[in-house]
Amino acid sequence: MGLLKAGKWYDQGLRFECTGCGNCCAGPEEGYIWISRVEIERAAGFLQMSIKSFEEKFLIRVGFRKSIIEHPTTCDCIFLTDFGNGSRGCMIYPVRPTQCRTWPFWTENLRTPQTWQRAGARCPGINRGPLFTGEQIEQRRTQKEPDPNP
Repeated sequence: MGLLKAGKWYDQGLRFECTGCGNCCAGPEEGYIWISRVEIERAAGFLQMSIKSFEEKFLIRVGFRKSIIEHPTTCDCIFLTDFGNGSRGCMIYPVRPTQCRTWPFWTENLRTPQTWQRAGARCPGINRGPLFTGEQIEQRRTQKEPDPNP
């Protein structure tokens, strides 16, 4: 008799729909927004900047990796932009890094139903919108490489 694989609490799926609120990009918590070489190239191209200029203006080195800088007083991602009328969003949304694309399906949010609900207290898109299957959630949770077709 084979061993049964233990399921994850979210195997039946979870609902998520981005509302564009920008809360996932906003402080007050500080953190790293990891960005790969391919993502740097895409973002620099999107902003019509050289890679060197993009890196100097928007990135910091943390060990062997690079992170997008945060606003010095709010700890918001530097690309979180106020569009007016209470609307805000990402200045590089079409080419945002994998870390941003995979929100809210991060390991720390998926540990337990309670951690998912805590994330939902900050993100109005959690528990609404289309159902993501357990398989789709795992694909996002474990995605390491940039999406080849952002």
